[in-house]
Amino acid sequence: MSASIADRMNGLAPTLRHRVIVGTVGLALFFDMFEIFMSGVLGAVLTSRFDLSRTQTSAVLASVFVGMFIGVLVTGRLADRYGRRRVMLGAIAVYTVFSAVGAVSPDVSMVIGARFLAGLGIGPVLPLADSYLSDLLPARHRGRYTAWAYTIGFMGVPAVGLLARWVVPLSPLGLDGWRWLFLIGSAGGLVVLALRRTLVESPRWLASVGRMDEAEATLRQLGDTSGAGTGPTAGPAAGSADHGGAGRGRAPTTREALRALMRSPVYRRRVGMMTVFHLMQAFGGYGFGTMAPLVLSAKGYSIVHSLLFSAVTFLGYPLGSLLSLPLIERVERKYLIVGAALSMAASGLLFGSADGEVTIVLAGLCYTAVSNVFSNSYHVYQAEIFPTALRVTAVSWTYSLSRITTAAMPFLLVPVLDDFGSGVLFALVAVTLGIIALDIGLLGPATTGRALEDVNESLADARPDAGADPHTPESKNSDGPIPVK
Repeated sequence: MSASIADRMNGLAPTLRHRVIVGTVGLALFFDMFEIFMSGVLGAVLTSRFDLSRTQTSAVLASVFVGMFIGVLVTGRLADRYGRRRVMLGAIAVYTVFSAVGAVSPDVSMVIGARFLAGLGIGPVLPLADSYLSDLLPARHRGRYTAWAYTIGFMGVPAVGLLARWVVPLSPLGLDGWRWLFLIGSAGGLVVLALRRTLVESPRWLASVGRMDEAEATLRQLGDTSGAGTGPTAGPAAGSADHGGAGRGRAPTTREALRALMRSPVYRRRVGMMTVFHLMQAFGGYGFGTMAPLVLSAKGYSIVHSLLFSAVTFLGYPLGSLLSLPLIERVERKYLIVGAALSMAASGLLFGSADGEVTIVLAGLCYTAVSNVFSNSYHVYQAEIFPTALRVTAVSWTYSLSRITTAAMPFLLVPVLDDFGSGVLFALVAVTLGIIALDIGLLGPATTGRALEDVNESLADARPDAGADPHTPESKNSDGPIPVK
């Protein structure tokens, strides 16, 4: 990528256009979170309404996450080839359609199918948003503005809990209350699609595929008044023939992308670190939101009371996101992830062993609040540690593992809950969070306040014997062409 594009983007002060983009992405995240956390509500409600077996309950919970796994894998490469904005809007359109299908499903089998197909669109939105905002935002403001987008997004979690508490016992207009949850999620997707013109394509991505004129035009929309760069750095750096690149305007194929990532010891280490992270984080993050209604039912609370407790404890998600705002640019993000993971382990153990209502609510609030310091930190972090040309690919490949783990989670955790109780369930969750703390603490590079070009080495310069230390600044030419052999 042209160094002038990166330097000029990092030098921008956030403008109204930046804020509008963050708000629109936040709204997309709101309805994405609404759809994801609907799974826990559906598991509890449909189990009661249709007298589901353990296997059927697990299938309801898992179906959306299997779809998310496949969707993330497919769209990661598409976004690096065809652009972040276009693919993100396409993903939102997919879940908008199939959430509406879920609302009219006549039986549990069709609900499971609709949730799987909706998951194809739900899954990619978070990694796409992470990479898109990381591309667009200036280095000194990247964490805070991304955290604001997720603060808006995580309002969707208590929203689904509160709406479920209100509409599930009712049948507005003769339609079962749980079906209205699907319709609301689908309507939200339509709203985001209507706002699509507020979103611009990433200038970093445009430059990485040689579309320099469009990159310059988009920079001007974001408030840059310096004009095009001059000298050798102003030309199309991505894919030029003299660098052995893929050719002007052509992004690398999947095979070229994988070879480029695996050639570098820096990126091999980071891919390995994020692989371990995402295999574990589903249990600590989505595990609580998905299992909490079932845990409360197992403690003897009615469906209505368990939905009320879930709604109250889910308020911790946006509260925790707000808590992350003053921290995310002041404290190194890798240490925020470590500290939050250990705090989640402690409050989860308390939630699992608690019997009194006050203790349950306080422990749940604490868990969800801290989990969003954790979530906001890692969503910013995972997009910072990979280069522009392969950012969505790398984030999606590793993030997809959390979706398949989350899909398997009900089949693992529901039997544990039934056979051993909530104390053992959250002890297992605490172990996964401890592994995360060690993984990121020992292997993660520092990123807070640093330009993406300092955090990442050049793919063009990556060699098997490079041996770069991921904890120190690397090549400034971070987003150069990917050589094609």
